[in-house]
Amino acid sequence: MDDTPHNTAEARGLTFLRRLVTVLTATMIAGLVILIALFVTRFPDASGAVPLPDSIALPDGARATAFTRGPDWFAVVTEDERILILDAETGALRQTVTVE
Repeated sequence: MDDTPHNTAEARGLTFLRRLVTVLTATMIAGLVILIALFVTRFPDASGAVPLPDSIALPDGARATAFTRGPDWFAVVTEDERILILDAETGALRQTVTVE
């Protein structure tokens, strides 16, 4: 049997398709490498992280469900649907917000 293609236009089309798939594969690999490099270089390092308090004194019976930090305050969301805003330096309660 003869393994050569009977139609040279079909052979050229298959060669073009093979090259196209190779170029698209290389493009996808390059894009993935660029995305990974951007993630690594753009994320801040841990030395610039905002310091967290060692411990937080909550009012009696309050159990924390969430925490967030601002420049000079931090907030604790409690199970009884309150947001306690505390001073970052002293830990003193600044404000209580009831979530309705």
